[in-house]
Amino acid sequence: MQYDKGKHCVFYHRYHLVWSTKYRYKLLRGELQLRVREIIRQVCAENGVEILKGVVSSDRVHVFVSIPPKLAVSDLMRKIKGRTAFKLFREFPKLKKRYWGRHFWGRGYFSTTNGAITEDVVLQYLERHTENPTGASR
Repeated sequence: MQYDKGKHCVFYHRYHLVWSTKYRYKLLRGELQLRVREIIRQVCAENGVEILKGVVSSDRVHVFVSIPPKLAVSDLMRKIKGRTAFKLFREFPKLKKRYWGRHFWGRGYFSTTNGAITEDVVLQYLERHTENPTGASR
């Protein structure tokens, strides 16, 4: 376990965040998938968030991140979901037909810390998820 340092603190905050497209439409493929990935990386870099592992599936996104204490998880998710939706609608006009209400992501998100399980278990899960990107659940 390696602690992170801020100007006035030492912290170890790891979160597994998951969110999906509205109605779980399987749209995150090809160019759209790459663009979502790039935008998430930009938002995280701007906010001092370290992405430890991430997977963009066809209908959802999983990221395992280290978030500094000055940033709330809800604020990070608002920034990621807001910016990705705004840019995707602007860059891919065909999305407006499917999402005429201009809501690309589902309403909420899933967030958990790795307190009950080890970091290795989360990383192994995401590695398996990368190998099987269809996201077939058991």
